[in-house]
Amino acid sequence: MNSEDIEVLTQCADWIDDSRRTLLVTVIKTWGSSPRPEGAMLCIRDDGRVVGSVSGGCIEDDLIDRVRRNGIHLESPEIVEYGISADEAHRFGLPCGGTIRLALEPVSKRSRIRELLCAVLQQKLVARTLDMHTGNTEICAAPVKEGVHFDGDTLTTVHGPRYRLLVIGAGQLSRFFCQIATGLDYQVIVCDPREEYADNWHVEGVTLTREMPDDVVVSMRLDSRAAVIALTHDPKLDDLALMEALRTPAFYIGALGSRRNNAARRQRLLQFDLTTHEVARLRGPAGLYIGSKSPAEIAVSILAEITAAKNGVCFSAAMSVEDAKNAGEHRDADFLSSSCDLQAPPSVVPGSAIEC
Repeated sequence: MNSEDIEVLTQCADWIDDSRRTLLVTVIKTWGSSPRPEGAMLCIRDDGRVVGSVSGGCIEDDLIDRVRRNGIHLESPEIVEYGISADEAHRFGLPCGGTIRLALEPVSKRSRIRELLCAVLQQKLVARTLDMHTGNTEICAAPVKEGVHFDGDTLTTVHGPRYRLLVIGAGQLSRFFCQIATGLDYQVIVCDPREEYADNWHVEGVTLTREMPDDVVVSMRLDSRAAVIALTHDPKLDDLALMEALRTPAFYIGALGSRRNNAARRQRLLQFDLTTHEVARLRGPAGLYIGSKSPAEIAVSILAEITAAKNGVCFSAAMSVEDAKNAGEHRDADFLSSSCDLQAPPSVVPGSAIEC
């Protein structure tokens, strides 16, 4: 769950406590292109005040207008759809004729929004099941996965803590990396015991710890909603932390460095009590190949790979830094070889200065 969803639940719970008529809107299904994913939420108060988002803005405007004109008089949840016709798709700003299905839920104490919010803030992963006929809800522990399930009678949504991102190293690259990562709504922890780096390091919204990285990995109890990236270039800091991380279900574990350094790192890790499968999970050199050179560009490259892993997106091996650079070197070698074949005079003697 991202910080925006927590804001929606917080405001919704407060309005319920203030006895304000409130409508909770949840995206339960999309077809075609849609600006917001399934599970996205919006909360509207009886005076039209709103928090959250379920579209690019046009659907929100329509819902707010309805509430201001008619108030909130629903006694039980109902389903509405936008974008069924081409005219509606154009009116409501749904790209490519997309369609979106929403659940409109009049919330009250029985909605248990405050209980749901408290569970999420306590880093619990829970499922909330809404009875579409009565409006009653149940909250229970959920599997480690997000999702929305609607069978016509009940709506089940899974809510959990924010994705966590452990960054090992507080250098210049880490600064750019963390600034972008916080914008992507990760809960970011930076670990660096080196005084020369940690003393003057600060990024708003990021937690800095000076403990040894492997101790931090163990204490964080990494789960499938966590990622680790090593950015120090120092095996004494990176290797032990990566060793511990590769034993966890973290969805992404990566390391900065050249192809040669990462090959050497994998050999070192195999000397620990790790299986070849566990070592194979390490992504290094980290990132997608975008020709990045500057620290900011490298940060974008790595976060693109992390985001793809988080969203379950598979990409061609040719997009990895290692494979792309290997392919580039082969192309360069082929080009040089063909150039020499075309340009070298027949009298070239093998081993001479002009031989390629």
